[in-house]
Amino acid sequence: MGTGSGGIIFLGETDRINWIYSEDIQNALERESCVKPILVKGRDEFSKMKGVLSNAEIIFSTWGIPDLSKEEIDSFLPNLKAVFYAAGSVQYFARPFLQNGVRVFSAWAANGVPVAEFTLAQILLANKKFFSFRIKSKEAYAKASSEKRLIAGNYKSKVGILGAGAIGRKVISYLKMHDLHVLAFDPFVSESRMAQLGAQKASLEEIFSTCLAVSNHMANNPQTVGILNYDLFSRMIPQASFINTGRGAQVSEPDLVRILKERPDLTALLDVSWPEPPEAGNPLYSLDNCVITPHIAGSVGREPERMALYMLEEYKRYKNRESCLYELTPDMLETMA
Repeated sequence: MGTGSGGIIFLGETDRINWIYSEDIQNALERESCVKPILVKGRDEFSKMKGVLSNAEIIFSTWGIPDLSKEEIDSFLPNLKAVFYAAGSVQYFARPFLQNGVRVFSAWAANGVPVAEFTLAQILLANKKFFSFRIKSKEAYAKASSEKRLIAGNYKSKVGILGAGAIGRKVISYLKMHDLHVLAFDPFVSESRMAQLGAQKASLEEIFSTCLAVSNHMANNPQTVGILNYDLFSRMIPQASFINTGRGAQVSEPDLVRILKERPDLTALLDVSWPEPPEAGNPLYSLDNCVITPHIAGSVGREPERMALYMLEEYKRYKNRESCLYELTPDMLETMA
């Protein structure tokens, strides 16, 4: 990382910045910008690095970016013009920047790729009851073999997608490669547009009442908190699965626990929860028909480099005054995850 002055900074902890922005990406950014970006680890360094911050015009960051107030941006970053965020959701930090006239770009499309891949895999496996048939003995094998007739499988099965935003649309596009009937709920997408995407527009009630797998990708906002409740879960067809790689707060957890206890034929695959992780003693941990994973659907391993690459390419377009692909607006925040 650079230690001199310049108009570009990396904002975030050293290890995380170096994980997301590989050496190759950092070198490419330096060549493209003709300056060596300076690392600012966080809000605690703002006072001692006020000179650096006051000259900054561009921020590159990722998960863990401080949620600065409008006043802090005015005070410490008076010349800031753009933030390039190599991660997904910007809900918790973006609004004050936008209110100050700072342009915000996000790698949500890049982070959506592994989420959609993960979701596709879970849907296809869930429809084959993969997560229920975990065999640990010869007797269990015999029992599972006798119950294979209960498997609906994927051919012509109905799959429900909740939310046709960036990730939901990508999941739908992946599902189009299989012989599945896709229903999707999104009040902001028209019936004709949904058909173009490859899905049938449907209500939450219809999806939960007819689909073998239901996958949540709705935007995270006050209107969706607790929207997935007992009334919907109780409508699920026999052997159905509920998949959540979106946000845990959208699920009424007591209602989900209740239906999973009442309906052992149902399966919940939860990569997110609220709070995250579930608190000790949470009944979801002990339910045989609930599989919890530690928020692994998004970018992990080498996958985050894709997000940094998207932001590097977006910066090139920005610098050259070309049309940008991943700029966010206040209106977009109302419907994005």
